Amino acid sequence: MHRNDGVCFTSSSFKIPLSPPSQTLASPLSRARHSLFQLLHSLRNRSLPPTTSTHSPLLCCSSLSLTAQTYNLVNAPLLCSASLALSQPYSPDSTQSGSEVPQKGQSTTTGRYDEERVLISEVLVRNKDGEELERKDLEMEALTALKACRANSALTVREVQEDVHRIIDSGYFSSCMPVAVDTRDGIRLVFQVEPNQEFHGLVCEGANVLPSKFLEDAFRDGHGKVVNLKRLDEVINSINGWYMERGLFGLVSGVDIFSGGIIRLQVAEAEVNNISIRFLDRKTGEPTKGKTKPETILRQLTTKKGQVYSMLQGKRDVDTVSTMGLMADVSIIPQPAGDAGKVDLVMNVVERPSGGFSAGGGISSGITSGPLSGLIGSFAYSHRNLFGRNQKLNISLERGQIDSIFRINYTDPWIEGDDKRTSRTIIIQNSRTPGTLVHGNQHDNSSLSIGRVTAGIEFSRPLRPKWSGTAGLIFQHAGARDEKGNPIIKDFYGSPLTASGKPYDDMLVAKFECVYTGSGDQGSSMFAFNMEQGLPVMPEWLFFNRVNARARKGVEIGPTRLLLSLSGGKVVGNFSPHEAFAIGGTNSVRGYEEGAVGSGRSYVVGSSEVSFPMLGPVEGVIFADYGHDLWSGPSVPGDPAGARYKPGSGYGYGFGIRVDSPLGPLRLEYAFNDRQAKRFHFGVGHRN
Repeated sequence: MHRNDGVCFTSSSFKIPLSPPSQTLASPLSRARHSLFQLLHSLRNRSLPPTTSTHSPLLCCSSLSLTAQTYNLVNAPLLCSASLALSQPYSPDSTQSGSEVPQKGQSTTTGRYDEERVLISEVLVRNKDGEELERKDLEMEALTALKACRANSALTVREVQEDVHRIIDSGYFSSCMPVAVDTRDGIRLVFQVEPNQEFHGLVCEGANVLPSKFLEDAFRDGHGKVVNLKRLDEVINSINGWYMERGLFGLVSGVDIFSGGIIRLQVAEAEVNNISIRFLDRKTGEPTKGKTKPETILRQLTTKKGQVYSMLQGKRDVDTVSTMGLMADVSIIPQPAGDAGKVDLVMNVVERPSGGFSAGGGISSGITSGPLSGLIGSFAYSHRNLFGRNQKLNISLERGQIDSIFRINYTDPWIEGDDKRTSRTIIIQNSRTPGTLVHGNQHDNSSLSIGRVTAGIEFSRPLRPKWSGTAGLIFQHAGARDEKGNPIIKDFYGSPLTASGKPYDDMLVAKFECVYTGSGDQGSSMFAFNMEQGLPVMPEWLFFNRVNARARKGVEIGPTRLLLSLSGGKVVGNFSPHEAFAIGGTNSVRGYEEGAVGSGRSYVVGSSEVSFPMLGPVEGVIFADYGHDLWSGPSVPGDPAGARYKPGSGYGYGFGIRVDSPLGPLRLEYAFNDRQAKRFHFGVGHRN
């Protein structure tokens, strides 16, 4: 419901101001009790003729005001001005009838008459002028609310007070005043009520993020009906709940009901006034000068100046800054701003050391024989915060029995001036990897390796939630070498090792990749599509197209988890034989050596795993894999799979354990294949 700026109201029949909860009703209630005590005393000691009491009804001369000056937006009911008074009008003869008027400060009558009862012959509900209510449904609401006050019942002051509260708590009346009238048939108790106005319109001020449809739905059923303050209180609580569920700093700060039945809601929303970064020392916790530029952190935040502050959005911003890898601790502290209704945000950050040297080791799955099978060592220097802009430089060297990789990697995770969070990565790499995946099992027990010199640039950015895309341009100079490091162009079987027939193949590859990730853990859903296009800029450069897709789906079944995965790909055109898809091994079909199932222009591999907890960080797993080259092995130049009698298809199954570690899951698996062979597989990290 849109704000009505064209309506001006000059009078108010009801208002609920906000003030500290310090008011008390003790004094008004005491005065009301005193009035009732006067009534009881006068009834006991009446000496006036009956006609006097008949023509001189008991009128109100003291009141109990129940105005909602202490309105709690969550728990307190909406109370309106209500009056309670039972006493006689002043008469010169009143003192002669034995009435005693307690002097100021006297309280002895309170205890004497608090539980004294008066017989009531009739109970009525009338308007404030003593006339019947126009709406009988409202009269029934008031009568239904009464609990103690019934015809032919003896009542105490306390019971009348409680029924006054019950009428007010019904929500339909802005005031209630009980009046006792001495009649020929006895004492008549009349509750004089003033119904609330009918609801005819709504004005909501200050609600910038609250949807108008939410307000329309909340008030739609009440249009044209008498305002029920109890229902209005529920609506206010629902509005406050809407803000709370979304972590927003907002609530209803005031309510007005104007003449004409117009309700005005005043909503207070805490807008972000300013956001600042405060660096804290790792040891002392005192403010210090940071190495990271504040604008590098601020641009990561989705919370902006002028927005209504959201605690949920603030938590996401804390997580985002933490994933930059620069901070050991991140927190946001909201503080009141100078302007009313605004808040300043201070982000406290503790920086990590920005760089250093490291050394380690690992296992390569491409080597399956030798005394140090698969073991590699590494040495690296990294700097994660170049120029204070979160730019990263990594220089690393990995060396194994055959493997060797020297890599220089520079990454700018967010290019300056780009509003799409585009990152840029520059790669220079010189690698030597085993060629056994495609060209293994040499009869002379010799081995060959594939040497590659690679340089390229890639750009990545989020496409939409959980989707990311990467595009790049990569140049590669690759060829095969024997054990002594000499270039070779054919293997033992006479199969070519390059597409061009020269010692090396050159290619310029345009790359595109699109990735969907679910929650991000290994058991969540994932889909990745990759395409590489060889660009024949020079006549001798390779021209081909290669596509590859992977999908994974995890399902929780009680304490166990079922993980299904499927991958496949195809390559067309002129490509190097060692770039064929290799099937079999730790990350493919377990139970086979690396690449032992086949190698082809096309492939498909499916896998299913059931994992279950065992003890602490140890979990058990049962698995089954299947792979097929789709009869494409002979189409690879030289048919290296056929020369080595690879079957082209196969399956494996088995069991194993996995242990969580700082390096990732440690996997030890024992597998059987369809050729009655058995094999252990060991790996670090999740399967590709």
